[in-house]
Amino acid sequence: MTRSDEETTALMQRSYLRPLAPLPPGTTRSNAPSAIFVGGGGNGFAGVEIATRAGASATRRIVTAAEARADTDPAVSQVISAIEAPRAPVAGLTLDRPRLMGIVNVTPDSFSDGGQFFDAGAAVDHALRLEAEGADILDIGGESTRPGADPLDPEEECRRVVPVIDALARQTKARLSIDTRNALVMQRAIDAGVHIVNDVSALQHDPDSLRVVAGMRVPVILMHMLGTPKTMQANPTYDDVVLDVTDFLAARIAACEAAGIARDRVIVDPGIGFGKTLRHNLALMHALAGLHGLGTPVLLGASRKSFLVKLMTEVGAQPPQDRVAGSVAAALIGAQQGAQILRVHDVAATRQALAVQQTA
Repeated sequence: MTRSDEETTALMQRSYLRPLAPLPPGTTRSNAPSAIFVGGGGNGFAGVEIATRAGASATRRIVTAAEARADTDPAVSQVISAIEAPRAPVAGLTLDRPRLMGIVNVTPDSFSDGGQFFDAGAAVDHALRLEAEGADILDIGGESTRPGADPLDPEEECRRVVPVIDALARQTKARLSIDTRNALVMQRAIDAGVHIVNDVSALQHDPDSLRVVAGMRVPVILMHMLGTPKTMQANPTYDDVVLDVTDFLAARIAACEAAGIARDRVIVDPGIGFGKTLRHNLALMHALAGLHGLGTPVLLGASRKSFLVKLMTEVGAQPPQDRVAGSVAAALIGAQQGAQILRVHDVAATRQALAVQQTA
């Protein structure tokens, strides 16, 4: 993986902390004073992994939260402060609990539903069902970014998504998100009523996207992807996937700030399945809590992805619709690690599982 100058600078200046040993629901600072609590919220952790890096090699050590707080390295205390800093609401949604983002694919070739909601009316009905099931955010996309997908003309993308956004803006109380990497689509979607931009290229694909997001002052989700949807699964390689993805996202946050997008309007997404092998995806799931050191909300999007089936070699291929149980399990792992937004296809099942996890 070749790093940009921005990423190299971020690498030289960063320490990496990953909260470990999540505490039971309901634990507060009053009964766990040394614990590390993510984003001023209820997710507390009793331990920390501290990673240091020299070139392509990295060393990791595990300490208690109290030991991390007592560490004399000022970089460690700086990252702890970033982990614990309260997160600003996203498009008016507080992050005191995991927020569910329901997926609305207005495409003929989506990996998960095969074009079931390509018709605008069907897409609107589906979105309203997701809201009724408990979706806080509806993420509307018109371009398939499945592995091997070809790029879509932005005008065609607008023709797919804008009628859906127009209709939903009049009918739903959920926040609306546009899943696009094209600035033209971002602009027209925001004009039609969208509250959030979700870009799989982290505002790199279109040179105008930074300007549009900065000018419209909307929150933006920056996702890590190695290459493009067409090429991303062609032998993806990293020095250390967890640290490389963290460095990339740190660099993109810096680019956003330089363009006038405040950090409190940024959400990060490690990009499960986007330029990753099974081993890479599992490593990122395992280390998800480390992204809290970037000082932004964290989104996890693992729903119905193929790595869920690859874990069960004896089962063989399964269609995406049969991956609900694995998707819910992945969402629960994300919530346990403090992910503030879960991007899912199966809202009702995920909401039910979260209710049990958070109260049991």
